[in-house]
Amino acid sequence: MVFANIGYLFLLILLVPYIIWYIMKRKNNEATLQISDARVYAHTPKSYKNYLLHVPFILRIIALILVILVLARPQTTDSWQNSEIEGIDIMLAVDVSTSMLAEDLKPNRLEAAKEVAAEFVNGRPNDNIGITLFAGESFTQCPLTVDHAVLLNLIKDVKCGLVEDGTAVGMGIANAITRLKDSKAKSKVIILLTDGTNNRGDISPLTAAEMAKSFGIRVYTIGVGTNGTAPYPYPIGGTVQYINMPVEIDEKTLTQIAGITEGNYFRATSNSKLKEVYEEIDKLEKTKLNVKQYSKRQEEYQWFALAAFLCILLEVLLRNSVLKKIP
Repeated sequence: MVFANIGYLFLLILLVPYIIWYIMKRKNNEATLQISDARVYAHTPKSYKNYLLHVPFILRIIALILVILVLARPQTTDSWQNSEIEGIDIMLAVDVSTSMLAEDLKPNRLEAAKEVAAEFVNGRPNDNIGITLFAGESFTQCPLTVDHAVLLNLIKDVKCGLVEDGTAVGMGIANAITRLKDSKAKSKVIILLTDGTNNRGDISPLTAAEMAKSFGIRVYTIGVGTNGTAPYPYPIGGTVQYINMPVEIDEKTLTQIAGITEGNYFRATSNSKLKEVYEEIDKLEKTKLNVKQYSKRQEEYQWFALAAFLCILLEVLLRNSVLKKIP
C-alpha cells in the first residue's frame, strides 16, 4: 500500500493534543450532584453505560484517522518494475507447396509442421514471432508480434494452395528478412522449413542467405521428409489415390544457407524428429533482455471512507440513545 498524497499523514500528529485535551477535560470535570458521603455507593454494581462512556470519543478518533487516510489517497503497490527476461525476434518461413501434403509425417508434413510450430510459439511467450509462407511465391502470413493468440490462429489457417505452386526458397528467406532487417533486437532468427529444392523465384537461396548475413540474421534450415519415397495423395476423379513420390531435399543448399548465416541445418524425418529440431533451436536461441513492466495503480480509499462513515454514524447513535445526556 502506498499513498499518493503522503503529506496528509502529518495531520495524524494533531490527534495527540486532542487526546490530551480530552483526558484533561475528564479529570477537571466536576460532578453535577454533590453528596456528603459516597461510601454507601461503594458496592453498587456499575451500569453497562460506564463501559461505553469513552466509546464515542474512541470512534471519533478512529473516524478522524480514516478521514486523514482517505485524504492521503491510499493506492495498491503496482508500479514500474525492471526485470530480465529472455526474448528474440523470430520469423518462421514455412513451405506450403503441394509436396507438403505428403504423409510420411502424420497426418502430413504441413500439419505436423504447424503443430510443432504452435508448440514452439507457446514455449516462447516473450518473443516477437511472425510467419512467412512460400511456394512458387512468398508472402507474410503474420508480421512480428507478441500477440501469440493471433499468431496461433493464423498458423491454424495455413494450408497448401494459397499461392502458385513451386518452391521459392530464396523468396521465402528474402520475405522474412524484410520483416527482421529493421528490428532492434540483439538476436534475429529465421527458421526455414522446406521439403524440396528451389525451383522458382527471382532470388537464389544463397543470395538470400548473404542478405540475411548482412543484416545479422541467423537462418536455421529444416529439411522435412523421410528418406527415399513418401506417400502422396493424388486426386483421381472423385477419389484420392496414394502414389510414392521421391523425397528430394536439397540438403547441400540448406546446409550452405545455415553456414553462411552462422545457423544450423537439421533433418526431420518424423514427427518426433521435427519436435526435437525445434527443441534444439529453442535451446540455442536465448537472449537476455531488460524489460520495464508497468502495472496500473488503483485507488483504495473507498473502504477507508466507508469505515469512517460507519464510525461517525455509530458515535451519533450512541450519543443520542444510550449515552444521551440530560441537561
